Order: sequence, then structure tokens, then C-alpha cells
Amino acid sequence: TKIEAGKFYLLDGFLGCAMQSVETGAGKTAEVILNIEQAEYETDQIDTSQTFAKGTLIYWDDDVNNKRFTETATNNRLAGRVTAKKENNVIWFILGPQV
Repeated sequence: TKIEAGKFYLLDGFLGCAMQSVETGAGKTAEVILNIEQAEYETDQIDTSQTFAKGTLIYWDDDVNNKRFTETATNNRLAGRVTAKKENNVIWFILGPQV
């Protein structure tokens, strides 16, 4: 398993931003700090085929091939709301509460 600092992950039911990088071998585990604070974040970890307009609800697509934010609600976890998008496919968003 490879966790990269600054990327978002769904771990043990919590969606947040990894604060450090961790890599483990097969059958091994390690701890990682996951920032789940309800705050504004910036990321390029998105489905670039979608619009992500200001105010749009976004969802976490935890499919093993995706691991990114999407506008598609079906089979995905509500993650937050877009506050801005830049031309280079970077969004700012408010992470929703972790309940």
C-alpha cells in the first residue's frame, strides 16, 4: 500500500488528506495522519471530464482505479462542495463533516 502526502484517501470510514507519505509491504500495516477537519482544501485529484462549477456537491469515488472526486453521486460518498476551480483542473472545496 502506498499513501502519498497531500492526496485524499478514504481510510477506516474517514475521508481526508494524508499528512505524510507511508508505504507498506504485503501483509504489513502502518499509521498515517489523516486530516479530516471540515475546512477548505485544494486538489487536482478530480475527474477532469467534469465541470466542478462553484457550489457543486462533490463525491468521493473510491473505486480502486479512480480514488478521486467526482460530481457523480451514484455509488459514491458525499465529500463536500466546490468553492472554486482553476483552468489547470485544480479545485478548492469545503470538506463535509465526517459522520
